Amino acid sequence: MNLTEGWPEAPEPLPSPVVDNHCHLDHPIRAAKGESASLIGVDEALDRAAAVGVTRVVQVGCDLAGSRWAVETATAQPSVVAAVALHPNEAPDLAVAGQLDDALAEIDQLAADPHVRAVGETGLDYFRTGAEGHGAQHASFRAHIAMAHRHDRTLVIHDRDAHDDVLRLLDEEGVPDRTVMHCFSGDADFARACVERGAFLSFAGTVTFKNAENLREALAVTPMDRILVETDAPFLTPTPHRGRPNASFLIPLTVRLMAGVLSVEVDELCRAIAANTDRAFGGPWEHRT
Repeated sequence: MNLTEGWPEAPEPLPSPVVDNHCHLDHPIRAAKGESASLIGVDEALDRAAAVGVTRVVQVGCDLAGSRWAVETATAQPSVVAAVALHPNEAPDLAVAGQLDDALAEIDQLAADPHVRAVGETGLDYFRTGAEGHGAQHASFRAHIAMAHRHDRTLVIHDRDAHDDVLRLLDEEGVPDRTVMHCFSGDADFARACVERGAFLSFAGTVTFKNAENLREALAVTPMDRILVETDAPFLTPTPHRGRPNASFLIPLTVRLMAGVLSVEVDELCRAIAANTDRAFGGPWEHRT
């Protein structure tokens, strides 16, 4: 099949550049109707994104192989910076195998690389991991928080069905100076609690879903200087392409919906997102043209 058959059409470009602050360029995708599709090449993915105003991305690792790949890609691509971590759902399996400490030690080494801006995605996931795995997730999350402090990196948090414990562990370990709630999934009250701790809230394509009024309410109470946007590509494709593969070039769909919720001009929101991302990830980096 043609590589592009599974991909939606590119939306109208944004008036000002923004950053996809969370994507997985290395993750296999599926084309429409479940047909197999090849990975879109990194250069093509970045070129498509830049053509619609998404000129920088954060490539996020979820395991050792993905974190190594993120560093390699950020080294080769000036418009990309890396985040490295063990996803919370990785921690219980590694603990059972007796490999968690060694894996965390390697993530710690990778976090020291100058192309790494963040430690993540780490956190807690009670949706896919039962109570028997919570202890390993807690230990892994605490270790990642310590790395973020030690290396002065942004902490990128995955939180699924674990809001209270995420906040508790953050409070116990100390919230890093720069913290991002990846793919924010809470309501307005949880948004306020995260903002009170200095966190940035990152909204993905889920905010465009018909049944996601709680996310739009959370967005509405989030200060403009705390708002980020992401794809989590190839997952969470925004409306109207839900169910098809996601990529950074589809971020304009999410941004325009967010601008409507906030009752601001799209350009104003783009500029805020770009400035917020620089603050959230320790300063600007090179744009792709």
